[in-house]
Amino acid sequence: MDYQTQVYKEAIRWSRSLEKRSSLVKRTSKRVQSSINNRIPDKVHVIVTESIRKMIELSLTSSEYIRPISLNPDWSFAQKEELIKERLNQYKKLASWEGAGTGLGGFWLGAADFPLLLSIKMKFLFDMGQIYGLDVNKYEERVYLLHLFMLAFSSDRERDRVREIVLNWDQVPLERKQLDWKSLQIEYRDTLDLVKILQLVPGIGAFVGYVANGRLLSQLGETAMNGCRLRLLSH
Repeated sequence: MDYQTQVYKEAIRWSRSLEKRSSLVKRTSKRVQSSINNRIPDKVHVIVTESIRKMIELSLTSSEYIRPISLNPDWSFAQKEELIKERLNQYKKLASWEGAGTGLGGFWLGAADFPLLLSIKMKFLFDMGQIYGLDVNKYEERVYLLHLFMLAFSSDRERDRVREIVLNWDQVPLERKQLDWKSLQIEYRDTLDLVKILQLVPGIGAFVGYVANGRLLSQLGETAMNGCRLRLLSH
């Protein structure tokens, strides 16, 4: 089996796994997290909301997240993915140490991790898009990357809707691709792992931040790569 066939089949299995409902443990943790969210100061929620709004704005209207990448036009799909995995590991390490550093600072410095982590995630997405050959200067491709982000961090109900759009991107009418930043903000905030909230707790925040940020980058990487595989290899 050649590489492209292998990863395409892996991506199909991944897609089918999204149809399954979240585990009981995960659903329970979300309820616990909701009660914790209600006790977090409004200023922290404002930080998260404004961070996501700014992230979407920068993603759609600027070159903030676009770094020039030297690519060999003769590279195979496998070679492109090897580079993407290298970039993902680099960003995972950066995110982990950034989470540990902000976690050491207690509640308010821990809250500052949200915009920093968002920036790292978006830089990975734009790097990945370029390596796969997407024209990330085009508005529609930027919206596509944001949909991959939403798919990685959405609740069961919203995930089904976004999954259908992502997996049929080139056939979906333009009006269905429009992005509601408020919905994205709510989904992202409400589906952050319970352990991520614990990063705000003094004493354990550094360890929690290190582990959680690395795991969240892995989650994004798996979703984004498999989404692109299904789009690029299905023709």
